[in-house]
Order: sequence, then C-alpha cells, then structure tokens
Amino acid sequence: MPHVITQSCCSDGSCVYACPVNCIHPSPDEPGFATAEMLYIDPEACVDCGACVSACPVGAIAADTRLTEKQLPFVELNAAFYPKREGKLPPTSKLAPVIAAPKVAAHSGGPLTVAIVGSGPAAMYAADELLTQRGVRVNVFEKLPTPYGLVRAGVAPDHQSTKRVTQLFDVIGKQPGFKFFLNVEVGKHLSHADLLEHHHAVLYAVGAPNDRRLEIDGMGLPGTGTATEMVAWINGHPEFTDLPVDLSHERVVIVGNGNVAFDVARVLTTDPDALARTDISDHALAALRTSKVSEVVIAARRGPAESAFTLPELIGLTASCDVVLDEADHQLVVADLARETDPLTRNKLEILAKLGNASAPLTRPRIRLVYRLTPQRVLGEDKVSGIEFGVTGTDEVRTLDAGLVLTSIGYRGKAIADLPFDDAAAVVPNDGGRVRDTAGAYVAGWIKRGPTGFIGTNKSCAAQTVHQLVDDYNAGVLTDPVHKPAALEKLVRTRQPAMVDAAGWQAIDAAEIARGGEDRPRDKFTSVDEMIAVAATAPKPTVRQRVLAGLR
Repeated sequence: MPHVITQSCCSDGSCVYACPVNCIHPSPDEPGFATAEMLYIDPEACVDCGACVSACPVGAIAADTRLTEKQLPFVELNAAFYPKREGKLPPTSKLAPVIAAPKVAAHSGGPLTVAIVGSGPAAMYAADELLTQRGVRVNVFEKLPTPYGLVRAGVAPDHQSTKRVTQLFDVIGKQPGFKFFLNVEVGKHLSHADLLEHHHAVLYAVGAPNDRRLEIDGMGLPGTGTATEMVAWINGHPEFTDLPVDLSHERVVIVGNGNVAFDVARVLTTDPDALARTDISDHALAALRTSKVSEVVIAARRGPAESAFTLPELIGLTASCDVVLDEADHQLVVADLARETDPLTRNKLEILAKLGNASAPLTRPRIRLVYRLTPQRVLGEDKVSGIEFGVTGTDEVRTLDAGLVLTSIGYRGKAIADLPFDDAAAVVPNDGGRVRDTAGAYVAGWIKRGPTGFIGTNKSCAAQTVHQLVDDYNAGVLTDPVHKPAALEKLVRTRQPAMVDAAGWQAIDAAEIARGGEDRPRDKFTSVDEMIAVAATAPKPTVRQRVLAGLR
C-alpha cells in the first residue's frame, strides 16, 4: 500500500528526511528540487511505514487506499515520475543528507543575536535554523499585529491544508531565544542602524510585496486591480479590507494564468456555503453571497503548453470547478500535445484536452481558460466595461465584456532603506544571502532570489543564508551589539507603544479560533485596531518573568 503526495506540496523536505528508504524525490540533493512543482513517492520503493505522513507539515501525504475520488489522479502522477522497472529495485538516488546545522562558535562579545525582518516562511525557517544552536537569540519584527505573512494572507481560504504549516511556525515561535515584535515596522519605527545597535546581524525576509503591473490604457479605472490584492481582500488582510470589489457583472477577466489566478477564479465560482466553512473574511463572504458572477475568464498571452499554473493546481481546479475551453483553444491544446515531449507538460495538456466546451449551456458559475490573447486596453469611462485583446501573433482583435479586470502577472520586490537594490531584478544584491557591500545585512526568501518556488523552497534558501551569517559571526566579522538585550524592548515600546508581543499574538489567535466556533477554523479580525485591542487582553508578565527577560 504505497503512500501518495496529493497536492502542490510545500517542498519543506521533512518527508524526504523522514523516509527510511529514500523513496521521495526530487530530494534536496538533486538539481530539480528547487524548481519542482511537487515531490513524488516511488510506489515500488515505498515500504508503507507512514513516517512521511507524520513529517509532512501540511498533511499532503496519504495512503493510496485512503484517497478521495478527487485525489485519485495523484496515484498515477506519483508513479509516472519514476522510470518503468522490472522487479523491485532500490531507491533511485543516493540518500539525501540532512543539511548540517551551522555551528556557532563561542564568542567573548556574547551570544549571537539576530534581528529578522518579516515573519513569513523564509523568516520562520531562518529563525528555526538559527535556534538549533543553544544560546542564540532571534528577534522577529513584523509590521502587522499578526505573523506568518503570505501563509495567513496569501493562501486561498479553501486551501486549509497548506495553511497548516503555521502549526510548525507556532512551534518555532515557542523555542527559547525567540521573541516577536509585532505591529512594528522597520523603516518607520526602527531603522536598519537601530537594529544593528542591538544585534550582530539583520536578516531581511520581506518577500516581494508589490505586484507587477500591466502597462496598458485603462488600468487604474474603478474595477481594475490585481489577483494578489483580491486574495488579500478575501483573506482579510487589514490593508485590503476596504478594497472596492464589484461582483455585480456576470464576468470577471483575469490576465495571467498562474496559481494565484486559479485561486481567485476558484473562490469566485465556489458555492459560498462551502467557503463559509473556511477562514475567509466575513466581508468577502458577504460579497460572494450576492455575487452576480457566472464566468471567470483566465487569459494567457501564450499557448497551452506554456501555461504558468502547476499540474497539482490544475488537477485540484478541474476536480472542484466547472472549467471549459473554447473550441479554438481545444485545437491549440491538441496541437501542442502532438508535439510536446516533456512529461509534466504533457500531463497538463492531457487534462486540458478533456475539458468541456465553452459552448455548452451554463448551469453554474464556471471558469473559462483562453489562450494566445495579448491585452491591449481596458475599456470603460467611469468604470470597467470590458477588455480588448489582440490575438497573439495576428492583427485580430477580440473584446470581452467584464465588470472586473484583474492582473496576475507576477510579483516584484521593493527597495529596503539603507540596503542596495537591483531595480531590474527587483531583489537586494547578495551572494548566497549575504548583502553586498553592507556589513551585517542578510536576505532570505523572495527578496533574495526573486518570486520563485513554493512555501518550503524558503527552507533551503533560509538555511543557505543562515550558514553565511554564522560563518561571518564565527570569523569575527560581525560587530557586537552596543546595548544590553533588555534595552531593545524599551526602545521599541518608546517608538511604538502598540507593539504586540507573543502573548498578544496568542490572544489574537485564540480569539479568532473561538469566533470561528465549530464550523470554521477561525474568524479573522480584519482591522489593526481590533487586533491591538484583543492583544491588550493578554496576561501581563509576572515580576519574575520581567526580571528574567531583563537578564536575557
């Protein structure tokens, strides 16, 4: 009874290390790991021990006899990754070694103390890597009163299994030496220089917060926006609570066909009663209950073989939503399939080839995938009324009526005060995470490498950066803090009295879960003021705890 990976996994790698027979690939020692859409279990080598099930932080692995009907395609998908063999053969590559934790040398200037800016996956994995060494202190700074970045605000609410990785982050946050400084914005309340006065190093894991913008006429009209903003609105991100979302028209058009476009389209066409059992924001759920949207069109410039979405997301979408193609796009799929040799792309095309035809009567809200359409201008005067496309490679023009036009064409990093910035690549220039020409500064995650990979890709990325940082500390390159540890919190509370600590976050977390009741994982607070008010109800530290904190 082999086990099966059943989604675009987080690529955390924990399952690889837990497997006693090395039957999960690509492993971190293999070239394809960093760019893999998912990992795959070898059905012939699997010994059914279940170690991978308990190791997976997002619950993506199950025995093949326990799969739902929607998950059955993953049985063949896992097996197809491996070559055909006669008889039982050993695993297909050497055992992936667990990357050794960096060894922190004793230092006369006190224990290694690191500030991490950001609290998403890259930040939390970096903290975990640092805290494998005794005595290391990590202070995590986040501008919102709640941590975990895009896992909280960027993962679609109907993907609760992916959000389970926050349980791992909760464990990391409770390790000795870890401290949260939430609702504190570096660049506003504290500067880079301030942080360096209290730490040996500052590690920025701030992601790529900006959307790449589509430069065509009409973008900026009421009714235009980005899929990323839409996901944040759906998730209750406090900065997007008041986003104007008009669902009064029967059609929404999304330009770009990556996984985020799929997330938005799926939510817009899902029964609100099903979404009511997730952590979707109350304002988004209310808007969806009165929505007039009957079709979401996902438009791509290129052909089906160049689709940006991943195979697991396509399988999930077609299993839960009505997805259709125009007859002309069916022909493009067939043509691509006839000449395509890459197995992964062929799998995508084979699924697309089986989709229904858009000419069929519309019985419930659906998603229509369209190809070879290059956006030329958004139509409308006071608000969006449609979008005009050119058929890629021709002079033909095609127009689609729409009341909402969203773009989903990628992310872009944002410059950080006092750090160099490569405007073309939209990253902080670095060598393996060590910021160039800036002593004591490091980067991890998307601001380091660009917006590539999955949640767990940040684990190996963060590990590389932490190794560089520790090497510099051990070599005596980093400057010792000039203030005692207790001085940091005094400074922060002076600059930002509404700082939220770990106890405050736990109060917010507990209140959201309680608000969710029996039917929902949580009911989120969507305003910063609400969050701060709830955080203030957290028990205050005892005198003994305050004294011990001052001795840190």
